[in-house]
Amino acid sequence: MANHKSALKRIRSSETKKIRNKYYSKTMRNAIRSFLKTEDKKEAEERLPKIVSMVDRMAKRNIIHKNKAGNLKSQLEKHYRALA
Repeated sequence: MANHKSALKRIRSSETKKIRNKYYSKTMRNAIRSFLKTEDKKEAEERLPKIVSMVDRMAKRNIIHKNKAGNLKSQLEKHYRALA
């Protein structure tokens, strides 16, 4: 167990950040999953910029790695272009 006040505070703040990051990650994953199920090009065109922005924010906050963000955006673009 922690012996210093600062260590106790670090434990509390880490837990808070962990919960927040978990929420953001889950929200992003759900958005990507629903986007990949989309078959309508018009709807996909509206949602793509929002999801790409969300992925970029996750990378900026170091919740996901920047290369993973690039891979996800590539996957989203590929799906969008494949829609007829």
